[in-house]
Amino acid sequence: MSIRPVKRLVKSKPTREGAGVHLRRAFGFGNTSDFDPFLLLDDFRNDVPEDYLAGFPWHPHRGIETITYVLAGTVEHKDSLGNHGAIAPGDVQWMTAGRGIIHQEMPKGDEVGRMHGFQLWANLPASQKMTTPRYQEVKSLDIPTVTDDDGTAARIVCGNFWGKSGPVDGIATDPTYLDVSVPPGKRKSLPVEVTRHAFAYVFAGSGKFCNASGPLAVPTEGVGWLDMAPPAEADNRSLVLFDRGDEVVVQAGDEGIRFLLVSGKPLQEPVAWYGPIVMNTQEQLQKAFEEIREGTFLKTGSKG
Repeated sequence: MSIRPVKRLVKSKPTREGAGVHLRRAFGFGNTSDFDPFLLLDDFRNDVPEDYLAGFPWHPHRGIETITYVLAGTVEHKDSLGNHGAIAPGDVQWMTAGRGIIHQEMPKGDEVGRMHGFQLWANLPASQKMTTPRYQEVKSLDIPTVTDDDGTAARIVCGNFWGKSGPVDGIATDPTYLDVSVPPGKRKSLPVEVTRHAFAYVFAGSGKFCNASGPLAVPTEGVGWLDMAPPAEADNRSLVLFDRGDEVVVQAGDEGIRFLLVSGKPLQEPVAWYGPIVMNTQEQLQKAFEEIREGTFLKTGSKG
């Protein structure tokens, strides 16, 4: 077995999206090659209702899949196909935008004002950019959890892990999406196929993601790096990008660690991206926005 070295460790950065929702972006709108087939990860955990209630009013998507995972509060959604509903704590919505959809997402806090969750964008291969839109909505009770002898637990949203399969299926890039919890002080190896790109996003506790020679601190991006010690641990809101290997090894800190572990097969295709539309060429991108302006963006029938 070969441990995946840590390629990069960064903190998610504050930003605003939608109608002014305060969130933190782990990655997105930059060089997509390191995370291919994934494009963006937003952490929308927030305890201040006025910072999120304006939500994400009607907007289009084409050429991607959006994966929303809610931890607290609810997200109400409607779309141009007539779908509507709400995602509650522990639920997942996997939306394949395909050839085009217009929707809105409106977050609602819980009884103490918490609205917690994540949204991941996954690219679609060129052959499926104009596929028929669809949803896979998964309730919390339908997401399996596997627990190892040492107490390490993994909720499996998508993919196969430790002998069980997640409920989301039929995804072109065959991703694995896990919510992993490792108890305090435990060291754990987690298998990841060597051909995949993989990252972790820490959202509770802390720990060290180990390089081949053992638990090591790794350099972080930032101004004045030479003037500061590299971080000893990956803690809340830390994004860890891994290099090649067939396992990820983590040493949990004194409070344990909980993180998303996501991997997928890289598409290695050109990306033309502006806002909510992701295509392969600038011409395709321009056509999408022309169709939005002309009112022909939404397609009917079995082909785009």
